[in-house]
Amino acid sequence: MEQVKFNEGQSLDIISENIEKLKGLFPEACSEGGINFETLRQLLGDESVLDEGEEKYGLNWHGKKKARQIALTPSTGTLLPCPAESVEWEKTQNLFIEGDNLEVLKLLQKAYANKVKMIYIDPPYNTGGEFIYPDRFQENLDTYLKYTGQIDDDGQKFSSNTESSGRKHTNWLNMMLPRLKIARGLLKEDGCIFISIDDNEQASLRKLCDEIFGEENFISNIVWQKKYARQNDSKTLSNSHDHILLYAKNIEFWKAGKIPKTEDQLKGYKNPDNDPKGLWQSVVYTCNKTRSERPNLYYPITNPFTGIDVYPDESRVWAYEEQRTLRNIEEGRLWWGKDGGLEKPRMKSYLEEVGAGVVPDTLWLRSEVGDTQDSAREISKIFGAPVFDTPKPVKLLKHCMKVANCCDNDLVVDFFAGSSTLGHAVYSINADDSSNVRFIAVQLPERLDEKKPTQNVAYKFCLKNSLKANIAEISKERLRRVGGGFKESNVDSGFKVFKLSESNIRSWTPDHSDLEESLLSHEEHLIKGRTEEDVLYELLLKRGVDLAVPIETREVSGKSVYSIGYGVLFACLDGAISREQVEGIAQGILVWHAELCPSSETHVFFRDSAFADDVSKTNMAAILEQNGISHVRSL
Repeated sequence: MEQVKFNEGQSLDIISENIEKLKGLFPEACSEGGINFETLRQLLGDESVLDEGEEKYGLNWHGKKKARQIALTPSTGTLLPCPAESVEWEKTQNLFIEGDNLEVLKLLQKAYANKVKMIYIDPPYNTGGEFIYPDRFQENLDTYLKYTGQIDDDGQKFSSNTESSGRKHTNWLNMMLPRLKIARGLLKEDGCIFISIDDNEQASLRKLCDEIFGEENFISNIVWQKKYARQNDSKTLSNSHDHILLYAKNIEFWKAGKIPKTEDQLKGYKNPDNDPKGLWQSVVYTCNKTRSERPNLYYPITNPFTGIDVYPDESRVWAYEEQRTLRNIEEGRLWWGKDGGLEKPRMKSYLEEVGAGVVPDTLWLRSEVGDTQDSAREISKIFGAPVFDTPKPVKLLKHCMKVANCCDNDLVVDFFAGSSTLGHAVYSINADDSSNVRFIAVQLPERLDEKKPTQNVAYKFCLKNSLKANIAEISKERLRRVGGGFKESNVDSGFKVFKLSESNIRSWTPDHSDLEESLLSHEEHLIKGRTEEDVLYELLLKRGVDLAVPIETREVSGKSVYSIGYGVLFACLDGAISREQVEGIAQGILVWHAELCPSSETHVFFRDSAFADDVSKTNMAAILEQNGISHVRSL
């Protein structure tokens, strides 16, 4: 039985995966020593076309290379389950993860790569003040653990004062690059990302996204009318908009969803002639080509009321060829007015054929998607106080999901969750459409400062409601409060809470001055105090299994055995397994495995220190392997 090593407790190693892909494409450029870049250059074509010069088009800044490397560095953390803080833990498919989003995104890579339909983020706008993400990116998990008090704090500051450091754009871009790079890998081929931003970093963000997602996958710079009232005290112009950059993972597969017609748009559909096909509105029957350009579209159409042949104007032609027009006449699609009084025919456009949706545009008006006043009212209604100063309206996020074409069982992600507007919007859209979209929300437990005017109300709210004074707590509280209002709609209005922490598997850190003591202290490979459930969910993460899959438990030979994901993974994490219990536990797993008959290979895990001796451990592995389960590991 092979033992799980500490490096197997890391998140996905992107560099190793990239090297394997290169080996598949260019085997002659790969050897035992690694990649031969000289050979690779030759295989890619003439060296003269390779861009190595300093003067080249693109966005560059101090620290960019390091930020890119950070995205490739695996995380050694894990996500600890918190059922007590969750809602409907056993049933829900939604996840709320408390932690630094860079580490969390790394941990989600194995389980959720190419599975997310839509990402929406509202990152901190770079106004020259502070944004609460670590300066020392290379020690991200360590920094986070210090910030949350999980390890001793050495006074390291967990924010970046961009104005005083003199690197206003640099720090912000260094924060964004690795997060967006990993986020792209989570998207499905037909997935997309929406990013809210203001004018301070819109231009930089656009260039950064062009690099990460590809310029060809840019869809739109959407303009959102975020407010109506003018700021008459503005020194320049009154700012009434924000930007929402929209990129596809792959433009070849992405398709915009139709958005519902407004009441005004639907008013145009009537049925004055009692057409059996239902409501319709008329559209012009000509196009803006000339007779000389499209002579086949210039012909007479007879008005059935007057018998007069009608031609299009010389500068225009009919929209369809004559054969198609004859078919339209036969089907009753041409409209000459109620009494035939129109000079030229119009075409009926039936509501049942075009549907109740329209192609979305790039200007999102407050009347259609809400504004900051709407979101402020929503927050005050939920909490009884304006605990967030810049939330987004629920209608805006629902609109994003419509445009992204989200439907049943699609997964949406927000890794700057803030006030949990996306989670609220998912509950709402599922209730509206009887759908089953699910979400993952990630939020840093950013401490609230009683002395800051923008955080004072939230700080007092937390004290009054016995919550920890941080944004993640309020974010979860919103989901709890609004979720209750959707129970009658028969939608999943719960969420599982997880918290970022260090791995359950201890790293080997020997004291070379006392190796005997080091060996004794590392006899137990799991961190003291961690529960079986903690270890189970780390196994899910590191094996690439969805955190929302069902976990079942059976008692076998007096020990708890877990089946995860209908038999994809089995685990018995009891602290003691005697020689006499080995046969019974193994047979219990085999019987259960036969009942479930999983479609993929099964992995089985045990606690290494649980076995009475090496013979017991060997026998357990042998029984399982002889019956077709070859992946048996110890922790």
